[in-house]
Amino acid sequence: MGAGVIGLSTAIRLAEAGIAVTVVAAEPPERTTSYAAGAIVGPVFMVGDDRDTERERASYDEFTRLAGEPGTGVQISTGRFAAGLDGTGPPPIQAPAEITRLGADDLPEPYTSGFQASIPAVDMPVYLDYLRQRFERGGGRVEIRRLRSLTDAVDLASLVVNCTGVGARDFVPDPTVRAVRGQHVIVENPGIDMFFIEAPFGPSWVGYFPYREHVVLGGVAMDDDWRLEPDPEVAAQIVQRCAAVEPRLRAARVIGHRVGLRPVRPTVRLEMEERDGARIVHNYGHGGTGVAMSWGCAAEAARLVTS
Repeated sequence: MGAGVIGLSTAIRLAEAGIAVTVVAAEPPERTTSYAAGAIVGPVFMVGDDRDTERERASYDEFTRLAGEPGTGVQISTGRFAAGLDGTGPPPIQAPAEITRLGADDLPEPYTSGFQASIPAVDMPVYLDYLRQRFERGGGRVEIRRLRSLTDAVDLASLVVNCTGVGARDFVPDPTVRAVRGQHVIVENPGIDMFFIEAPFGPSWVGYFPYREHVVLGGVAMDDDWRLEPDPEVAAQIVQRCAAVEPRLRAARVIGHRVGLRPVRPTVRLEMEERDGARIVHNYGHGGTGVAMSWGCAAEAARLVTS
């Protein structure tokens, strides 16, 4: 259940293990929160428990491998991570990538500390298309239809993998899941080749991620905000903050907007449940780290399915 990055990655791991898999989702990949992500893969900002760190490390290895394959949308990018202007960060560094410490002379004003690293960056529209094609080439099927609840899913199959993201709040139901709204502005690339991100703590921060033809600008975290339409005022503030760091972005032509609802939960739910004679593997609640944990969580979910 679910056609975002968690659902498709898990489906691929199962299909490539020889299991017949059908992905059933209310929305196609291009209408999921994953599509809106401005994804880089660390684990740079991971400050969770050891399990989450291992999930990110496994994903980092897979994304590094995918960066060497054409058509995946994954590339190794170099960028700078700056401490927040309120004194937060950079957080504890757990990234396997080699890092270089930076001081005030290496960063745009008014930032005074940070580090530089080369890590995988993911162009999500391209990447989700790659995942779907890879899954379907392996014999998998994607069905777009809306089910009301997990009970409806159990009526379809005796083995269900629940990767419904923020939808799990009503679908399971799980009242501990809440939406944290993100919004990105997409602009033409004026010649930028390094990403930049300020420690993303609080409701807003500076972050931009360049690809060949475009740059993804962010970011915001709007708690319990379920709106899916771009907010023009928020978009203008995003551009203003990013242009203050990189002036070339000020005149860059806006070519799109993306909005997603991060599925935040106290912890990732990755476990087996038995209900009404069916086995259900839950794999949701990744917050803003779904891409960064996707392959590690997919492998873990596949082990639960096959155990």
